[in-house]
Amino acid sequence: MTSVSSLPGPALQASKAALSAALAENEAKENETKTNGEGENLEPGEITEADMQAQAETIKTVFSDPKNFNVKHPLYSAWTLWFDSPATKGRNLPQTPMSSFPQTPLPQTPGGVAAQGWMEDIKRVITFDSVEEFWGLYNNIVPPSQLPQKANYYLFKEGIIPAWEDEANKSGGKWSIQLPRDKNRAVVDKFWLYTMLAAIGETFDPLLTSEGGEAPQSLITGVIVSTRPQFYRISIWTRSAPSTSPEDDKLRERIEAIGRHFKTQVLGYPENQRLAGALATEVEFLSHKDSEKKGKQQTKKIIV
Repeated sequence: MTSVSSLPGPALQASKAALSAALAENEAKENETKTNGEGENLEPGEITEADMQAQAETIKTVFSDPKNFNVKHPLYSAWTLWFDSPATKGRNLPQTPMSSFPQTPLPQTPGGVAAQGWMEDIKRVITFDSVEEFWGLYNNIVPPSQLPQKANYYLFKEGIIPAWEDEANKSGGKWSIQLPRDKNRAVVDKFWLYTMLAAIGETFDPLLTSEGGEAPQSLITGVIVSTRPQFYRISIWTRSAPSTSPEDDKLRERIEAIGRHFKTQVLGYPENQRLAGALATEVEFLSHKDSEKKGKQQTKKIIV
């Protein structure tokens, strides 16, 4: 029986593209064999058709066989998962199980000098660049609902550290939502999974999925989930943040579209629903520069 996948469109498209590429490569090899004189007693196309069917039957994707797949589907970008909690300070390894997939070799982590002290406590878990490696990772780490208090997962594009000081982040900001812990323990894992899938599938930024023209650089640099004694917080970091200047109107529209997608398509709330209550916030955007300000100075929030 064929099951219907619940993965986002980009992941399914990657699966189909990889399968088509594998079959096309096999067809090219068989055509080359025919050209070299083999299979002369067969009808034209017969050997290709037979071997193509055999090849198709041997291909197992992560969507059809989650454990015994033999095809990898590349992501648009490589991503790195980071982790920290009070239990990992001064340790060399994160307090989460490692993925069964081998880690991709990485150059030395870039970043500003101001972030280096903090970076001593945050641990790189793994870097991955395929759908299969993502699921291998996700199926072997502790979900947010079971993390200790004050723990954080950071999923950022390869080469970007989860700090304001990084060159990719310093001019940006973040969409975030804060949810009461007791009321959302049952759904926070789903929210975090959907947030990660939207990030690695590049579905947050509307200009990346629109037709026509060359796609611009993605605004998304990473996503974070944080556990606190009384609430969870999920954030989406962007590499740019709009000002109040009219010149930033297009950027503001693009940023707002990311927030609406996060609220309606990822978290599943109606666009006009108000969420704020005890310990909760709306889906809010604030630049990193404004985040440094205290109290009433934080007046430039965008809310969807």
